[in-house]
Amino acid sequence: MPFRFLIRKRQRWKLFTNPCKFSSSFSIHNVSVNNLENDHSNQESKNGRPRPAKGTFKLGPKLGSYKQGDSTFYSLLMGYADSKDFTNLENVLDTMKRERRVITEKVFIHIFKAYGNAHFPNKAVYLFDTMGEFQCRQTVRSFNSVLNVLIQEGRFDQALSFYSYVVGKGISPNGLTFNLIIKAMCRMGLIDRAIETFRDMPYAPDLYTYSTLIDGLCKENRIEEAVTLLDEMQSEGCFPNEVTYNALISGLCRKGDMTRASKLVENMFLKGCTPNAVTYNTLIHGLCLKGKLEKAVCLLDRMVADKCVPNHVTYGTIVNGLVEKGKVADAVLLLGSMEERGHRPNEYVYSSVISGLFKEGNSEDAVRLWQQMVEKGFKPNTVVYSVLIDGLCRQGKPDEAEDILSEMENHGFVANAFTYSSLMRGFFYAGNCGKALQIWKRMEHNGCNPNEICFSVLIHGLCKDGKLKEGLMAWKHMLGRGCKPDVVAYSSIIHGLCEAGFVDGGLRLLNEMLCLDSKSEPDVITYNILFHGLCKQNKISRAVALLDSMLAKGCDPDLVTCNIFLKSLAEKLDPPQDGREFLDELVVRLSKRRRVLGVTKIVEIMLLKFLSPKASTWERVVQDLCKHKKVQAAIDRCWRDLFG
Repeated sequence: MPFRFLIRKRQRWKLFTNPCKFSSSFSIHNVSVNNLENDHSNQESKNGRPRPAKGTFKLGPKLGSYKQGDSTFYSLLMGYADSKDFTNLENVLDTMKRERRVITEKVFIHIFKAYGNAHFPNKAVYLFDTMGEFQCRQTVRSFNSVLNVLIQEGRFDQALSFYSYVVGKGISPNGLTFNLIIKAMCRMGLIDRAIETFRDMPYAPDLYTYSTLIDGLCKENRIEEAVTLLDEMQSEGCFPNEVTYNALISGLCRKGDMTRASKLVENMFLKGCTPNAVTYNTLIHGLCLKGKLEKAVCLLDRMVADKCVPNHVTYGTIVNGLVEKGKVADAVLLLGSMEERGHRPNEYVYSSVISGLFKEGNSEDAVRLWQQMVEKGFKPNTVVYSVLIDGLCRQGKPDEAEDILSEMENHGFVANAFTYSSLMRGFFYAGNCGKALQIWKRMEHNGCNPNEICFSVLIHGLCKDGKLKEGLMAWKHMLGRGCKPDVVAYSSIIHGLCEAGFVDGGLRLLNEMLCLDSKSEPDVITYNILFHGLCKQNKISRAVALLDSMLAKGCDPDLVTCNIFLKSLAEKLDPPQDGREFLDELVVRLSKRRRVLGVTKIVEIMLLKFLSPKASTWERVVQDLCKHKKVQAAIDRCWRDLFG
């Protein structure tokens, strides 16, 4: 065959500039392939196949013995695909198309995988649609390959459309196709549609099918259906593996049902299925969420005894749990144990312990741990820098925290909203309102968009400093940016309005809060601000009515609430009252609503103030607290503690 075409200027492969038309259910015109970037790196392929030289074609006529067979082209295509040299790959495809060369489906699948690894799923779709131009018939194998590329890239909706389009062309799906489609549906949250597809499958479901569905059900918190499916799976002779069990265990742990999760682990052993690191990590995480840290640590020891090596996730989960429970000293010991066992803690584990030390007021140890982390070669990132800045601000050292911010920016790290809000809060608490506003301007200048927390800190600081007008301006700015105020922002504005004498305005905002989601639900602090404002204006009856409304909303009063009313009853009424009847009635109202914790809190306050409840109230309280089963359980627990 003459080689004249080899010395002509190569044309761009038309596949990527003139894509074929798809049906209405799936259009390839939705994506512009020209915008996709190609990697022209000069490296060998993963399987060791060397990247072909660009002048290979031109050497053939000169050497005389070189013949361009299909196998040569296949080697070129696969070599360029492995090295991600898609420009030359497309040139070869263009040449083969003009020469009407045949490409086998095996080569196409190899290219599809390469496009998927390079995160170019749309190119795989385009190439699949033009397989016929290379005298290659599309089968379910190439169909599944492209479908898998789309799903691996998270293009679930596109995968379902592609499935409908290809099946409409007459290609029959197989079991793998159904598994991939069910996976896409589960990832999209279309569990009912996935179950329907599962029931209508013309093939027997395999382990992958069941595991995918069980995982999808658990992520939608449909645990009972997942357990039923596990039983069905085993009755059909398909036995679960670690992946199946881990999906169910994870769902039970998220639900907080640690008892059933533990029984499921025992079931794993009975079925000859050994728990892996994912199983143990999931259980440890669930125990930490439930506050059962001792059991989590015991499970860590069992994990080591079972020759299952803990990793950073394992240690990090327990360290975070210990810090959240205020057991920072134990977290520091576990950090040391982690290093002794040859596991280098990452920056996130260090940041958790440093944050806990700061919250305990142990700033010296926190800074010392920071220095040790740097000395061991760890490079602080944005998260760790932000933790240090927040800790220094909590210790009343915002100036030092600002120096850390400058150091952070000099090292090329970009501060986030948490970083700036911590620094603003630190300067506000230090009484330096002007410096806090400078940090706000610095945040906007550096292109960091403020979120709800930033606005809450700003509004709270301004209103606390008596700058209600500026606080209201920040409030309007926040609403204009589409940020939803949280309970802190609402409470801060209400406090500013009440301090300025605009209690009715504060009450209107309270009604607005009650109409919004739980994120903006008023708490006892919000109500206390309004109680104080109303009582300050001698509107005690309105304050009592608001207290009734608070109780109806499920919010219990605290010591501040009681002090506000006791002070008003003693100073605003003639004759003054000591508040005994008021608190006694409050105990009765809480008791009628079965709010045991609220009852005990008010009774404790009454006793501290030497205001004993009435005999009838005592009788009600004792009946509520001393139920027979509860008393017996408490006695049994005492006996167990005493005599083991």
